[in-house]
Amino acid sequence: MEYFEIRIHPASEEKQEILTSLLAEVNFESFVETEDELLAYIQAHNYVREKVEQLCDQFEVKFTEKQIPDQNWNAEWEKNFEPVLIAEKCYIRAPFHAPRPDYPFEIIIEPKMSFGTAHHETTTLMIEVMMQMDFMGKKVLDMGCGTGILAILAYKMGATEVAAIDNDPWAYNNAMENMEKNHVTAMTVKMGDVDAAGSGYDILLANINRNVLISHLPEYSKCINKGELLMSGFYEEDLAMIRQAAELNAFVFDQYITKNRWVAARFIK
Repeated sequence: MEYFEIRIHPASEEKQEILTSLLAEVNFESFVETEDELLAYIQAHNYVREKVEQLCDQFEVKFTEKQIPDQNWNAEWEKNFEPVLIAEKCYIRAPFHAPRPDYPFEIIIEPKMSFGTAHHETTTLMIEVMMQMDFMGKKVLDMGCGTGILAILAYKMGATEVAAIDNDPWAYNNAMENMEKNHVTAMTVKMGDVDAAGSGYDILLANINRNVLISHLPEYSKCINKGELLMSGFYEEDLAMIRQAAELNAFVFDQYITKNRWVAARFIK
């Protein structure tokens, strides 16, 4: 699967935050922020140059594009991928990093073109909230799983049954690979959408984007009889909209945390 790398410049921190949100709505999957540039990545078949041109014209920035063949992508990630430690408890590393068994939870992620390496704020926020939750003996769904990092963590925190679903073949294969690397036995990875989820879950994890979350909330409600819903992939200004949609689908707002305007919010049913 081929990807496009879009390099937007010059872009202030404020412009990068706004552009990240808008690009995510037109199928961009991963982002890297630098001091004055934003790098955005999208599957080649989803790339519409005119949409990027319109956004860049609107924000008075320029962009360049580069197509990335499969064989080059892993080398790029491995060159830049650094381990991440969250809440002094969860250590995320690639297979080529040294293990750290001194932390309660260690997750090995093969760095490929799948969202969920804990380098983005939303994954970090999801893990921070998960550290406060009780997964022991629970049935868990990771919707839009990407690398499978959240599903793997749920298993390591004591979940007895975990399902991970993504509609991207690349993410599906990467999640399967990461499941094996982390010796996860009670986890099922499916390629599909929310209609493949099933029901009876105690905890549902969804780190996607605002529009998808809102449209899927009725299905999320069907997945959970009584339990918790943890969502991220949206900004602080979107929280009221997310909360309203969740409450219309039988969820009660519990808490939220933020980082660089990104939000993770937990709801109870």
